[in-house]
Amino acid sequence: MHDIDAQPFAFSLNFARTALLIIDMQRDFVEPGGFGESLGNRVEPLQSIVPTVLQVLTHWRKRGGLVVHTRESHAPDLSDCPPAKRMRGSPQLRIGDVGPMGRILVRGEPGNQIVEELAPVVGELVIDKPGKGAFYGTDLMAHLQLRGITQLVVMGVTTEVCVQSSMREANDRGFDCLLVEDGTASYFPEFKAATLAMIIAQGGIVGWTCLAKDLLEAV
Repeated sequence: MHDIDAQPFAFSLNFARTALLIIDMQRDFVEPGGFGESLGNRVEPLQSIVPTVLQVLTHWRKRGGLVVHTRESHAPDLSDCPPAKRMRGSPQLRIGDVGPMGRILVRGEPGNQIVEELAPVVGELVIDKPGKGAFYGTDLMAHLQLRGITQLVVMGVTTEVCVQSSMREANDRGFDCLLVEDGTASYFPEFKAATLAMIIAQGGIVGWTCLAKDLLEAV
C-alpha cells in the first residue's frame, strides 16, 4: 500500500489493484482546429496538462501498471449518438460533420485519436465511449473486474464533464477514485475548481484529489 498526500485525507493506493484511467485526451478536444475550439473554447488550458499526464503515464508504464485510455466517439452512422446530443445548441460544427481533422467525434477519424504525446502502446486498453461517462455503453467494467481492479487514478478532460461523469459512475460501481488535480483541465477554470470541490466534499463523496508530484513520490 502507498499512502498519498491527498484531499480530503490521505489515499491508500494498492498499485496491483489500481488502473490509470486517462479520459479523452483527443485531438478534437485538445488541439487547435478541433471540435472544442469550434465551440468557441480556448484549448490552451487543455494543452497545458499534457506534460503532467505524460509524466504520470511514463511512470505508470515503467511500473507495469494497467493503463486505460478513453475516447468519446461514435459509429460512422451515428447510430449511437442520440439527437439530444447531436442537435444541442448552435455550434459551427456538429458531431459527425466534417471538420479540419475529419468527421467530428467519429471513430477512426484523425481528430478522434489521442494526442501523439499520449498515444496508447501495445497492451493498454482503449475504450471508445458514446457518452460522457467511461462506463456507459462500454465494456470497461468487465475489463476492470477481470483484472481485479478496485481503484482508479484519473486524469484527462474535461474536468466537469467526462472526468466527473466517469468518477461518479465509478464511485457507484464501488471503485475508489483519485483525481490528479494538475492532470485534468477544463475550458473554464472556474468549472474545474468547482468540480474539485464537489468531488472531495462531505468526506470525499465522489473521491480524492492529489497533485502529480505527491502521487509520483508515493508510488
